[in-house]
Amino acid sequence: MTTHTPELQDALTGTASTPGPAGRGTGARALPATAPVLLMVVVAVTDLLTPDWLHVSPAMAAVPVLAAVLLPCRATAALACGALAITGLLQWDAGSCGHPDADVTLGTLFVVGLTSLAACSLRQRRERQLRQVRSVAETAQRALMHPLPHRIGSLALSGVYLPAESEARMGGDFYEALSTPYGTRLVIGDVRGKGLEAVGASATLLGAFRELAYQEPSLTKVAEQLDERARRRIAALDGTPDDPGPDGPAALFAERFATALLVEFPPGESVARLVHCGHPEPYVVHAGEARAYEPEQPGAPLGLGDLLAARPPSRTVPFGPGDRLVLYTDGFVEGRDRCGRFHDLAASVRVHAGRPLEAMVAALRRGLLHHVHGDLDDDAALVVLERLR
Repeated sequence: MTTHTPELQDALTGTASTPGPAGRGTGARALPATAPVLLMVVVAVTDLLTPDWLHVSPAMAAVPVLAAVLLPCRATAALACGALAITGLLQWDAGSCGHPDADVTLGTLFVVGLTSLAACSLRQRRERQLRQVRSVAETAQRALMHPLPHRIGSLALSGVYLPAESEARMGGDFYEALSTPYGTRLVIGDVRGKGLEAVGASATLLGAFRELAYQEPSLTKVAEQLDERARRRIAALDGTPDDPGPDGPAALFAERFATALLVEFPPGESVARLVHCGHPEPYVVHAGEARAYEPEQPGAPLGLGDLLAARPPSRTVPFGPGDRLVLYTDGFVEGRDRCGRFHDLAASVRVHAGRPLEAMVAALRRGLLHHVHGDLDDDAALVVLERLR
């Protein structure tokens, strides 16, 4: 993220960033814009105050260079011409006009100005390309992961998504919450790996969950079908599903998989049904106390289900009015500080359990980014649900 939650991300996750003071952002933008002008003034004043044998006007060449980095082409051209004109006036004031060294200085300023103008044009062209790429990424992210609803029935929801690559705004973590005939169903998962392959796997699993959540009465069956879809994708990526060699499916199973946690809130029942697929255990907050609910037996990640003979483990836990369920991916617990210490999410949940839902999620997000000093090594997603009645 580095800024890991821009405005788009806040809209997608339902968590708004807290804006700073209005004047702070304006001042921060104005200072870089005026930096070339300030440099020009400083060089001119210094040259006027120094003895005649000491000339600092050649430093004026830094003005168009700095402008090319910070300002548009027209402003860069204006400052390059201004630097050239002021340098000529300084030379006239010092009586050095027409001297060879003065002509070399002016010629150098002219060349540097042209070069800076060309560099500024190239920078602006690349910025436009980057904006186009970001726009495509934002559209793809909207299509991949729908905005998390603030409320489904008696459940309030809030979440945050932090991609490791802040400018990419896309990653392998995913979540979805749906209101189905079998109650509210939710999935949160983490595809192993990064890049477009992980994004494609996330899209496949999310699409399958959106279909299966409405069709399958059993949440365990939904998990089994997701595992089957994941294994089919692995085989398709390999291209040789019957190859038993070192590059066949067996090797890919060790490299391509996704952990997931499926949750169901049956209508009319004050419980939450959990199905673990190799995913970190959730926390249930009750009366200000946070408790982790681990499965009685480990479940295989999606894509590795055929390695275990057992079905994905399911567990039903009490979940009454006022209780909260904290779901997360491993980026929230495996983030390290500069001393190599892992982020203690459980402690953060206990500290902020008494805050309003949105404030709690915002505090957990800030806590993670503060712990890792804004430098995430892995995508991180978190969803908190609260039963209102």
